[in-house]
Amino acid sequence: MRRLFNKVLGPGALAFPTWAYALFFFVIPVFLVLFYSFGHKPDEFTAVATDQLSFDRYGEALSGAFITTLGATLRISILGTLLCLVISLPFAYWLAVKVPPKWRGLLIALVLVPFWTNFLVRTLGWQITLSPEGFLNQWLIGAGLIDSAFDVLYTRTAVQIGVVYNYLPLMILPLFVAIDRAGRSLREASYDLGAPRWTTFLKVTLPLAMPGVVSGCLLVFIPLTGDYVTATVLGGASGSMVGQLIAAQFNTAQNWALGAAMAVILMATTLLVVAVVGVALWAGQRLAAWWNSTPLAVPPSAAESTTQRGVTAEGRH
Repeated sequence: MRRLFNKVLGPGALAFPTWAYALFFFVIPVFLVLFYSFGHKPDEFTAVATDQLSFDRYGEALSGAFITTLGATLRISILGTLLCLVISLPFAYWLAVKVPPKWRGLLIALVLVPFWTNFLVRTLGWQITLSPEGFLNQWLIGAGLIDSAFDVLYTRTAVQIGVVYNYLPLMILPLFVAIDRAGRSLREASYDLGAPRWTTFLKVTLPLAMPGVVSGCLLVFIPLTGDYVTATVLGGASGSMVGQLIAAQFNTAQNWALGAAMAVILMATTLLVVAVVGVALWAGQRLAAWWNSTPLAVPPSAAESTTQRGVTAEGRH
């Protein structure tokens, strides 16, 4: 009884808010979505019914339109994650290595400034910027760089620009922390041993910063696959994503069973992509370790001299 009392009201109770939050806002909602995906829509006035459970909604969800949109969503998500990584890596390296410590706080605050604004408002800002009558087109025409306004609004290109802008800070911050913790002493040791800057970056800084790379990719890719605000505001019909289809089933069609099946498929696809990339990274690290490893072989002359010294020492004794 005393042990149970200590577990409930002792130091372990400090973790109760975290477990309660995860239970009520993650575990239970995901379970309900999974449970509703086996239901059906009995009539036009009822969103979902679970008196007859089946896999029919999954067959209905795996239609041609959904598969096409899912493929487009994965392309946008993967390309957006790679673009965020390519843009964030040199900036995070510069911020962690080149910028004096007294200016880092200000630059990190500037990176976080967009997060102080509502996600929808930021996306609407890009809608105004990319419109044919927007200031970007007017400035380019006035500067003589283009002859007529380019029209990328309501296309996949506009969605790609929007998602990279919206999720870029989620990639910069983990990379900055990882590179900053990689250690200046190791880089200086590499320079002292004669390694050029690119070799130091590829063989010292980047391997030590890989946890930040993985964390940043996860923080960008997972929410990006379910994003529907950016696609709705900037994509229109030609730049649609799966999140829009799921939201339409829940809000417009009032078919929660079909929307839940689509959501489960999206979650399973996201986990599958993450698992495949994780296995590929693990295999790549193992291959790189094997490729760079050098067996410690003692030269024959050294082995003979060692043996002779051992024999001489035994003779003396």
